[in-house]
Amino acid sequence: MNHHFANKPALGPNHRWLVLATGAGAQASFAATFAGIPVLGILIRAEYGFSTIELGFVLSCMALGVGLSEILWGLLTDKLGDRLILLSGLLSMGLMLALMSLTLTPDHPIPAQALGLSLILLGALGASVNASSGRAVMTWFSDGKRGFAMSLRQTAVPAGGALGAALLPWLANQSGFSAVFQTLALFCFISAFATWRYLHEAPASTHPTLQKSSHKSPLLRFDIWRLALASGLLTVPQMAVLTFAGVFLHDEKQLSLSSISVLLVSIQLCGAAMRVWSGHYTDQHRNRNKLIRVIGLLTGISALLLALLSHAPALWAMILLCISGVLAHAWHGVAYTEIATMAGASHSGTALGITGTTIFTSAFLTPFLIPYLLTASSWGGVWLMAGLSALAAALLLPSEPRILPKPVLNQP
Repeated sequence: MNHHFANKPALGPNHRWLVLATGAGAQASFAATFAGIPVLGILIRAEYGFSTIELGFVLSCMALGVGLSEILWGLLTDKLGDRLILLSGLLSMGLMLALMSLTLTPDHPIPAQALGLSLILLGALGASVNASSGRAVMTWFSDGKRGFAMSLRQTAVPAGGALGAALLPWLANQSGFSAVFQTLALFCFISAFATWRYLHEAPASTHPTLQKSSHKSPLLRFDIWRLALASGLLTVPQMAVLTFAGVFLHDEKQLSLSSISVLLVSIQLCGAAMRVWSGHYTDQHRNRNKLIRVIGLLTGISALLLALLSHAPALWAMILLCISGVLAHAWHGVAYTEIATMAGASHSGTALGITGTTIFTSAFLTPFLIPYLLTASSWGGVWLMAGLSALAAALLLPSEPRILPKPVLNQP
């Protein structure tokens, strides 16, 4: 795997921070696209002339592409190395966005199916970022710092999403959708250059800090699948808050759009801070599954309370949405760290691909199903689904693995 670069001189322990920054930048570039394009929903519907049903199809397509391809990218990362896969994914994603800027703008009559299929392909290409950047960070950091580092990498997701949400609507209004796709392509190319320049294979001395891999593939391990499926279930309340909390507060509580925006941005920022805290905390206490289980229980309780109080005054709804949303953001880095550690060094990419598959499948299904659930029941039914999913995740999680000896403090 990239032996030429594995033997490069002068890649000392401090180079791991450049690797982390590069991985986080790649993750942010992907998130700006993945989370930024849905923010343009109202403009997409108006400019392309889509119906609301067609818009729902288009906005769910990128998550579908990610979910369908994550495991394949994980397998390829383990086989070919994180550097090659991350470079290939970022460059191909940038080229796809550049092509979309020329052919898939409202200047041409575009059926929803054409834009949707393009976004599925874009998601499938962008999925390479998750496993490859995660594996790179895992192999450069020792166990005593790994959860903190992975949580920092995962914090780039809401940060990139916030950048896309702030920038893309302004770009679309000022310069059209061609400028939107070109800007996102530029982000990918900048991240690809940083990957080429800074992301190299970790020295062999750092790999033993990941426990030795069993010969059994993560695809065949029940404990790996339990953690991955629990992660997918925990994604349900997160996506329910991110995609439909605004609609709930606007339609049911008559909150202004500015108030809703402040609330959702606050949830993202507090959730990002919680990701960093949870990674550092579990590095110190070596209790990742226990913390994820507690987060699942608390998220489930707050969402169930929201279901019971869905007709209560707006203040109660806002408080419970904040609690549910922040908690549902807090576990990502810890879960990615734990599943890669469980799988071991040679299978970590595959394991990250498995959990990425369950997470992005939930990210696709949750907003797709909520309108149907609303039609069949009420907002109480939506938050009931979110709460029960979180509680099911807490029950499904595997037990805490055997505590390994503490890592040597001077390891990189």
